[in-house]
Amino acid sequence: MVDTGHLSLHVPEPAVRPGGQPDFSNVKIARAGAVPRPDVDAAAEDIRDLAYSIIRVLNRDGEAVGPWAGLLSDDDLRTGLRHMMTLRAFDARMLMAQRQGKTSFYMQHLGEEAVSCAFRKALNKGDMNFPTYRQAGLFIADDYPMVEMMNQIYSNESDPLRGRQLPIMYSSKDHGFFTISGNLATQYVQAVGWAMASAIKNDSRIAAAWIGDGSTAESDFHSALVFASTYRAPVILNVVNNQWAISTFQGIARGGSGTFAARGLGFGIPALRVDGNDYLAVHAVACWAAERARRNLGPTLIEYVTYRVGAHSTSDDPSAYRPKTESEAWPLGDPVLRLKKHLILRGLWSEERHVQAEAEITDEVIAAQRKAEEHGTMHAGGRPSVRDIFEGVYAEMPPHLRRQRQKAGY
Repeated sequence: MVDTGHLSLHVPEPAVRPGGQPDFSNVKIARAGAVPRPDVDAAAEDIRDLAYSIIRVLNRDGEAVGPWAGLLSDDDLRTGLRHMMTLRAFDARMLMAQRQGKTSFYMQHLGEEAVSCAFRKALNKGDMNFPTYRQAGLFIADDYPMVEMMNQIYSNESDPLRGRQLPIMYSSKDHGFFTISGNLATQYVQAVGWAMASAIKNDSRIAAAWIGDGSTAESDFHSALVFASTYRAPVILNVVNNQWAISTFQGIARGGSGTFAARGLGFGIPALRVDGNDYLAVHAVACWAAERARRNLGPTLIEYVTYRVGAHSTSDDPSAYRPKTESEAWPLGDPVLRLKKHLILRGLWSEERHVQAEAEITDEVIAAQRKAEEHGTMHAGGRPSVRDIFEGVYAEMPPHLRRQRQKAGY
């Protein structure tokens, strides 16, 4: 019998620690326009390479090139830039509000604006997103009122959720935004179930599941892939790979799969990786996946390769686990600046117009904030009212709660 020695456990380590030199040599970036656009009915095994490459449209010069380009009009592009700028300005004001004690908690989208803003434009009215806490761009790009978003963050008297959710955990059925779950990954299974129900009812609405790279380690992620592939659910399975979970690098969740998109291949699901900081590429890939779902061709898994520039949340200090200058070294750039450069190159924008737009958007965000703060910044005593507690919870209220309600004068 051969003596193999003692066993040892492999624990993945990030390429660099705080104080070190940022290193993104592991991010293999394809040339813009080089990745082919397959037919929408392509089989997963025929497009395996797309799970390992990165689909890009905008090149370093700001030009839109390749087979994934050309889906957006001039007005669409200007609107897309404005949506991303609005989300960035909204983030800045709400982060400041948290620092001022007006809300307990906030999570930024800095560096990831293109993912949700562009994706929303590939959906139809009635489609349902099952988001995580970093997809507020779905709201911004659907013209959801910023005042309502702020009311929810402040948990004030006009909070549409009546104080029943944590700040930034929005919800709106009319805008296709399922309530956010603080228990990460649970929404992935729910999205697949919702899509299956839509198909069972012979409806035309599709679903979109959202998850971060770290949460793909949860069992819900894998359960969702089983059901989506087995029943060919009309769902888009989105994985936002922003390189870092709350304090853990992506290698812990990715394991030995190489890419997060590659996980879909084992389930027979077409899988693509896209430059998450390229507004045009995100929109094009989302449209491709949405068409597959609407044509009963089943699910698509999309990995958005992006970078979380800010902290995980206002409760997080990223300098404790990554180099302070790492965001500056990120090779795929800033989504806002990249789309701005493209528009200027095409004569649709200018530096002067950009400065003007920043001022206009900042004024709009500040005006919305003032309006939200007219309703106070929190329910009395920091808690929802008695009316809020009872209202909308039970289809038929139990007798003992009915008596409590009556005693409370409601």
